[in-house]
Order: sequence, then structure tokens, then C-alpha cells
Amino acid sequence: MNIAFASGKGGTGKTTVAVNLAYFLAYSHQQVQYLDCDVEEPNGHIFLKPEIHTRTPAMVMVPVIDQDKCIYCGECSEKCQFNAIVTLPSSTLLFPELCHSCGLCVKVCPEEAIHKGEREIGFIEKGKAIQDIQFVHGILNVGEPMAGPLIQGVKHHYEQNHVRIIDAPPGTSCPVVKTIRDADVVVMVTEPTPFGLHDLKIAVSVAQNLGKPTGIVINHENGEFSPLMDYLTKNRLPVLTSLPEDREIARHYSMGNLLLQTLPIYIDQFMELAVNIGRLLGKTKYRW
Repeated sequence: MNIAFASGKGGTGKTTVAVNLAYFLAYSHQQVQYLDCDVEEPNGHIFLKPEIHTRTPAMVMVPVIDQDKCIYCGECSEKCQFNAIVTLPSSTLLFPELCHSCGLCVKVCPEEAIHKGEREIGFIEKGKAIQDIQFVHGILNVGEPMAGPLIQGVKHHYEQNHVRIIDAPPGTSCPVVKTIRDADVVVMVTEPTPFGLHDLKIAVSVAQNLGKPTGIVINHENGEFSPLMDYLTKNRLPVLTSLPEDREIARHYSMGNLLLQTLPIYIDQFMELAVNIGRLLGKTKYRW
């Protein structure tokens, strides 16, 4: 089962909820895999403290142009939808950061002057975290513009017969879609503020357009924020659980501590979250 954690904006507590649910399920004798797909700024490792066993480079295809064969016909640059190739009178230039690795330029070149090469965009690390949680995350190279291929690389490491906790990037851009598109359920973590509600609406629309069952976790709850509750009621979005605005939570978070290890009084919230995820899916095989 794939449980994706997403949020319309950063700072809502998405990773806090994701890592603690992973810990709760593993502590409850589930086989759990945690995959951090927030490859531009992964931080799940801070809390789960994995022992990394393997580190592999993440490669993408990039065209290599043989200038001796090239006749500068412009066929490749004309067909490239991403403007990654520019044909000049005496050379053909490639802008690898714009390339989407589709390979079309290789196919359309009449002189076979373009062949497939590779370049490194980041790396993937695998290991084992506390409670035998299988851990995978990707780290994108600084300045790399496209996270999608690395996210796909992280997801190639799915373990069978595991509950997979997938930590998505914040926001609603292409990396989020790439992360949640194969999720069985999407858990949106929000905060009861006008900004949180604004971005939650956009994020929920993305998940619903992908046909994903969606539930809400309210973090930093400090009294009912009626606009949020009105929105959830109107759109029939279930609240899976909520966490209060607690200074102790913030203190332990800042120290890189798992909430359930240092403040076990919150175990009921994560039990409630697990049960409600199962109800949201409505399938008996997902009962914990």
C-alpha cells in the first residue's frame, strides 16, 4: 500500500506526521518502507536516523552531438519542444538543464550525429532506520532544475509487501504529481490559517484530479478555524487526525527527535490516523 503525504505549502508538518506514522506502524509489527521524495530538501533522515547501506548516482539520458557529423540542418532544434538544442550556422548547442531526456533528437537526426549519453543529477541512498524501517531518499544536485527523474528513481526502490510511506515535496508542481500519482491514498497535512487553507485547496484539487482518496491532518490546531472546517465539510474531506499547537512538539522537532519516542502521549493520534486511513480506503485488507 502506498500512503503519500503532501501539503499545499511548506512548514505544515508533513514530514513530522509521515515519519511518526512510519514509526507507529513499524512498532505495530507492520513491514514499513519510508521513501523521501522531497529530493530538493529531504529531511526524513533527521528523525528516522537510518544507517545508510548503499549510495548510487542518479543518471538521466542526455544527447551527445557529434559536431563532425552534424550538417546543421536544424531538424533537432526544430523538433525539440523544450528548446534544449539550438542550431547555429556552424555548430549545434545543447543546454542539458533544459533537456527532458525524451530522445526525440536522436531519432530525427538525418545524419545520426546525435547519440545517447548520461549525466548525473543527484544520488539515491538506501538503508535501515529505527524499528527496521526500510529507508530510501534522493538528494538532487544543487542547481538541478528538474526533480522528476530523481523522484522516479527513488520510487524504483519500492519493496514488495511493505506499507510504503511516501513523503512528497510541498506545493502542487510537477514533482508532487510525480510523487502521488501511484498513491493508494493521499494524506494532506495542513495548518488552520488563511495561508494554509488557500494552499490546501489547490493541493486537494491536484489529488482529486488524479482520482486519489484524500484525507486531512490538521497540525498546530489551537481552536477551531471555521473557514477550514467549512471547506472540509462542504467538500466532504475527512479529518484523519489532528495535532495541537504544543511548544514541546516544536522543541523536540528542533532537536531531530521523533514525536512518538519523546512524547508518547500522542500515540492515540497516530493510531487514529492509521485506522482512518484504512477506513478511507474502505478495503478490509488494509486493516492494521
